[in-house]
Amino acid sequence: MKVVIFAGGYGSRLSEETALRPKPMVEVGNRPIIWHIMKIYAHYGFSDFVVLAGYKADSIKSYFLNYTAMSRDFSVDLATGRVAWHQTDIEPWTVTVLDTGLETMTGGRLKRAREVIGSGRFLLTYGDGVSNTDIRAAIATHEQCGNWLTLTAVSQPGRYGALKLSEDVRQVNGFREKGPGDGGLINGGFFVCEPEVFDVIDGDETVWEEEPMARILDRGKLGAYWHQGYWQSMDSLRDKILLEKEWQSGRAPWKIWG
Repeated sequence: MKVVIFAGGYGSRLSEETALRPKPMVEVGNRPIIWHIMKIYAHYGFSDFVVLAGYKADSIKSYFLNYTAMSRDFSVDLATGRVAWHQTDIEPWTVTVLDTGLETMTGGRLKRAREVIGSGRFLLTYGDGVSNTDIRAAIATHEQCGNWLTLTAVSQPGRYGALKLSEDVRQVNGFREKGPGDGGLINGGFFVCEPEVFDVIDGDETVWEEEPMARILDRGKLGAYWHQGYWQSMDSLRDKILLEKEWQSGRAPWKIWG
């Protein structure tokens, strides 16, 4: 099953970092946050990634093109250019980087990747949020409910719009604005998707979280997996500093891999 990651936005609320690189490449613990996200999925056995790049796509391309060279020791014969790689642990991932356009919205980015993603079920998430969510449990919930799309519902105080969920917290019944101090659940990404979701996306100007989700909701095919553990997005410099502190503590909650 492929893992698709949104990685093309400007990240304007983190302009201190994103003036030079896209937000998924902003580092936490000397590793881009997208690496942390990929490690979460790889922990559950999902290592075939499709990265939907846009803003400063060259930075993402360069990172993965040079990943082996920057992650392993080597000996090089300067006369011939022959390189001998020394054995070290390196992630056995397949990474496809797609430049989905500078101004394309999230829904449009996903639709542009339809051919690469294929005709089967796939996983989808944002390139700026980490969690210790149980990916396998989310997939199981999705399979049990027969939805087109299952999102991971998480608790987060602040500015986000909240979800109206069914009593068993497995079906989305609507959306509402979230007020200060509201303890409601929000969309935390970490989606499980059926290929039918492509058919509710119009084109490049479509925002994934707007018309497509509303259309899936109207069809009664939008589900939720309630994650009661850790979730944190990197939406601002304050968030970045928080994540860095958690990583440096040696007890980062999202570090579920060995």
